[in-house]
Amino acid sequence: MSRFEIALERVEADTTPRRAGAGVLARAWRLTRVWLHLLRGALIVAVAFPFVGPGRRRAHVCEWSRALLEIVGARLHASGQPAREPVMIVANHVSWLDIYAINAVVPARFVAKNEVRDWPLIGWLAARTGTFFIRRGKRRDVARVLEQLERAMRDGDRVAVFPESTTTDGGSVQAFRPSLLQAVVRANGVLQPVALRYLRADGACCPEAAYCGATTLWQSLRAVVSRRGIHIELVFLPPLEARAQCRRELAREARELILRTLNPPARGSRAETRDHLPAAAR
Repeated sequence: MSRFEIALERVEADTTPRRAGAGVLARAWRLTRVWLHLLRGALIVAVAFPFVGPGRRRAHVCEWSRALLEIVGARLHASGQPAREPVMIVANHVSWLDIYAINAVVPARFVAKNEVRDWPLIGWLAARTGTFFIRRGKRRDVARVLEQLERAMRDGDRVAVFPESTTTDGGSVQAFRPSLLQAVVRANGVLQPVALRYLRADGACCPEAAYCGATTLWQSLRAVVSRRGIHIELVFLPPLEARAQCRRELAREARELILRTLNPPARGSRAETRDHLPAAAR
């Protein structure tokens, strides 16, 4: 039995009716466990990272991310085949959980807005685990991050970008901004689209997982630990060869693959025949 199956059993056990007071105590305990887990991550980064190689660091990130999903009561359903390096992952962006869902399968170095650097403890952890911080709206900063991404991919790192440049409620996928995709073209790598979806145990959309609008990180964290039974669908789609391709075309193709995975056409329709996807993408 996998760790994620074990986590699901715990989630299902937690969805049984309970007294209101017991629910408050359970939520408080889960929030406490999240902060303790963050402290554990800080300890690993401070004590272990300076003395281990990249492979072992990635293993730590993977294990820590899986444990975090278990703590908040999320079950991960991953399908498809992650591409080999050099690869840039591009995904639709719904929640702060997106990063840990991807890292639980294939640890990557993410691009994040510069404000994340100032988040208590989380920003420090992000910086020490190789996050690229970007100042939005600054062209010179885009050029700087492009160079960092290209260098990282040439050195064998897997990088990840959310090209919508914002989060959504999960009901739509905004246009992909292509600027950072130029890095994978320069590195002669592959671009791998990844589709993310958050569901409740009954298969309905899970709005509690979304981190968008005026919602603060604290409010989002409380909503996630209060929901319990969040199912995360993570689909690794067929990679796109970036060599000699236009970044705008890559952005368009990647977004269309993700859209068709999240909203498949009706069986037998013309769109289904035209937009047929490999089995790993369905």
